[in-house]
Amino acid sequence: MSPNKREREYARRRHEQWMERQRTAKMRRRRKRIAAIAAVGVLGIVGVIALVSQTANKSAAVSSSSSPTTPSAAASATPTSTSPSTAATPPSPTLAEARAWTADLTTSAGNLGITLDGALAPQAVASFVYLAKLGYFDNTSCHRLTVTGIFVLQCGDPTGSGSGGPSYRFGPIENAPADNVYPAGTVAMARVGTDANSQGSQFFIVYKDSTIPADTAGGYTVFGHVTTGLDVVTTVAASGVSGGKTDGPPSIPVTIQGVAVK
Repeated sequence: MSPNKREREYARRRHEQWMERQRTAKMRRRRKRIAAIAAVGVLGIVGVIALVSQTANKSAAVSSSSSPTTPSAAASATPTSTSPSTAATPPSPTLAEARAWTADLTTSAGNLGITLDGALAPQAVASFVYLAKLGYFDNTSCHRLTVTGIFVLQCGDPTGSGSGGPSYRFGPIENAPADNVYPAGTVAMARVGTDANSQGSQFFIVYKDSTIPADTAGGYTVFGHVTTGLDVVTTVAASGVSGGKTDGPPSIPVTIQGVAVK
């Protein structure tokens, strides 16, 4: 082979080797791009899953309550946390000071005066006083009226849905009547059926003598009595339940505008 031919052959081989290196480098870069795109895709999927999971958890935190179906004065649903201003644990019963308190409720239907029994229901009174001083009940509706079987107006839920309450629950039941009779004017804590430790902010006012059977958890915590303004509640009750039902929102909307305790 002549020198010129050998040089041309050598140059051809060098060119082929250079082309092979270029192809290898190109394939390596392509594999890296594919891996990067795949990683971004996985991150995107993980992000979507995390977002869906967070959304589902938030939804569950709001809607995981169980609703009692008994025609009792129990809360319409398990109270869920709705107020960041309340503590995670209920106030100490010592806040009730083992004494009588007065609570003046200003409502859109008229005013009510209530005596709270801090001696016989210290935990419930401590909670009510604590929430009232926070302004927790201000501008909340009395969302439930019953006109058959039992006769109560239920209030204290800041959501107005029957499922609201502070960020704590408390128990056990205090000062429940042994005979299950709740005279007109009684103010008692609402709760979930069979759960003595589900008391929160919802309470009911009895406007006509009612027999409310105890369940496996017991009766209902009686923590106060209406001293003035019960006629406001009876007037609301006389107008019935919205839609002509026997249990539901009152036809005359009732909003608690403020609660002063002393």
